[in-house]
Amino acid sequence: MEDSQSRGTPSNMNYTPKRAPNNLYRSYGAGAGLTSVRKGKLTSLKLPTSREIPKARDLSEKDPEQISKLTEKNWNLYYVTPLYKFLYTGLKSYSRQLSAFIVAEKQKGIAVEVGLETNFKVNFSIIQGLTEIKEDAEAVFIQICSKPKFATEAMAETVVWSGWLSCVNGNTEYLSSMPPEFTCLPLFCANGAETMTALVTTWFQRTFDCNFGPLRIGSNSLCWLAAMWTGCEPEMGIRYLKLSWSLPCSPPLNVSFTVHPGDAWELWRSIRQDQVRMTIEEVDQFMSCIESHFFRHFKIHLSAGELIDVSTSLGSAHRDGKIKLMSSHYMPGILTLLTESAFVMMPI
Repeated sequence: MEDSQSRGTPSNMNYTPKRAPNNLYRSYGAGAGLTSVRKGKLTSLKLPTSREIPKARDLSEKDPEQISKLTEKNWNLYYVTPLYKFLYTGLKSYSRQLSAFIVAEKQKGIAVEVGLETNFKVNFSIIQGLTEIKEDAEAVFIQICSKPKFATEAMAETVVWSGWLSCVNGNTEYLSSMPPEFTCLPLFCANGAETMTALVTTWFQRTFDCNFGPLRIGSNSLCWLAAMWTGCEPEMGIRYLKLSWSLPCSPPLNVSFTVHPGDAWELWRSIRQDQVRMTIEEVDQFMSCIESHFFRHFKIHLSAGELIDVSTSLGSAHRDGKIKLMSSHYMPGILTLLTESAFVMMPI
């Protein structure tokens, strides 16, 4: 993602960003507010070695309209440091401020990729039902629509960009140590043009004194996702399990392997020792068995490469930080893993 902090302050704007003086997030982190956390375990936080087996739970029952906006879209992932003085009561004001920011940037000649004669409408809203523990902050959804200036009232608006911030099963040690002025929503998902994403993240950084960074999905997390989605087969039916590796060859070689869902489930069931939790040892054994089966047939050591992509009918994920969720039933487990990844990547 482009280093959006290098941009100048937009001219002719109708709002005043509420900057935290002298970057309060960093001063709190180095001072009294977060000192214990920075000197504690969180400074070397790693992904857990075991986690609860995801259970089917249809989130759309609580907020069907909002949850439906999260599925069947390709999301680019980012981590976000805590937001300073973000208020849920200010969502309408934020909608107006971000809209004014986009218009001002467009007037300066910043490419927005939706045409010059276009009006923008921004809407901030809360996504109900994503929080798992009391320390989690409510997820926030942002939608940007466009409409030609001289369009008729009957002409529908076009969604040109959408994104959301969330915290699902966040690190309780960190969250409980946060000063009250901060709101922690470490996972940011964006769908739309990169130029629009850069504008949105720039506005957030200037308004809430936070920082964004790209969130890659490591091979370890992809293995977890492969096992978690395979575990959904009896209840949801994953239809297929497709895995892709990048092998260190010259030229580079990518290998894709599709496993029958029934075979994948039988293998995973034979490995699991507990009906409540799954461990990294079980996940590693699951992946090792798949790689060994591939070697017997094709004499290629997939373990010499890197897992880069996992795909089923319930969702897909790529190491470059792209994910697609096709169902809300197992969303909490997936978002918990991504939240953990965001905490690991987030500078503290």
